[in-house]
Parts: sequence; structure tokens; C-alpha cells
Amino acid sequence: MVHGDAPAVGPIDLVVPPGQALLLVGHNGSGKSTLLAMVAGLLEPSDGSVSGFGAEPGSLAARAATSYLPDTPVLYDDLSAREHLQYVSRMHGADDAADRLDGIMDRLGLLDRADDLPSQFSRGLRQRTAIAIGVCRPFGLLLVDAPFVGLDAEGREALLELFDESHRAGATLIVATHDLAFVDSSDRTIALRDGT
Repeated sequence: MVHGDAPAVGPIDLVVPPGQALLLVGHNGSGKSTLLAMVAGLLEPSDGSVSGFGAEPGSLAARAATSYLPDTPVLYDDLSAREHLQYVSRMHGADDAADRLDGIMDRLGLLDRADDLPSQFSRGLRQRTAIAIGVCRPFGLLLVDAPFVGLDAEGREALLELFDESHRAGATLIVATHDLAFVDSSDRTIALRDGT
């Protein structure tokens, strides 16, 4: 991916085995978000290729297997937190039983705000809502960009527990951050600097 005259992400040969928890670290501008966006199928590499689960990123098969949490939560202003989870859960054919979805929101400290609109939320509550949306659906690959921004200690702990549970269930995790809170739970750490 080229940004101006310099590539945002240079040549990278990276294989992440199924079920691995990978921590992707680097300073702002190192290429972490760009790399995740390419794996998620949101950006097309100007050279080279990306694949996962035997499918091209952005294809229906890849989208069905991949849950992507961007660094800035993307939420509908006219849906409550609960309605977000119900919508995403149904869209991916997951069990959208109220107790299961309420359990996810409760773990993230959202249950008392479940019927409120995200436009009324702080940055931290928006982040918690995005996390709940990301884990309420089935996935084989969880891509997470800067997940700890805006989270207090309780939110960070809940997020790390959800990561651990997903990992133990066999999901592949790629977490991009410059916060090393996930390092003890990861199987491998990759550092990016200037896109390499």
C-alpha cells in the first residue's frame, strides 16, 4: 500500500497459523492499521497479496470468518447498543438469545446502558459497544485495532478475558496496539516500524 511516495506497508512475508494470538506492535504511523485493513479486505494492496481461510480478503467467505474492530468504533446513531448486537448477531446467523447478548454486555459493563443510543456514549462506552458487537457473532479471525483506547481498568480486564476465551475456542487473533497489556496472552509478537 503506497501513501504518497513512501509505502505505508512495505514488503511483509507473514504467516499467522490458525488459532494463533498475534500481537502487532509499533508506534503511530508504523503501518499496523493499514496492515489490518488489508487483512480485513477494506484496503487492497498495491502489490502482493493477502489471504486467509483460503479466501481473498473482502470476499463473502472471508467476511463470514472475520470480525474486525477498527480503532474508531463505527456505530449507527439510531440503534441502541442492544439493537446493534441483535442486528450483527442475526446477520451472521448467531444465536441472538437475549440472555447471551445481555451476558456479553454485562461483562463489558454495558447492560445498564443497553437501550441507550451510542450518540449519548463516551469514547469508552462506544469502545465497549464496538467490542461487544465484534464478539457477539461467530468468527475464525478476530482483527482488533487499538482496542484499549478509552477503556478503564475494568474494561481492559473484560476485553482481555474475551480475547482469552476466543483464543481458547480456536480463533485466530491479531491485535494491533502500542499498549502491551495483551503481550502475556499472545503467542507471538511482531513489531512494525515504518511499514516493515
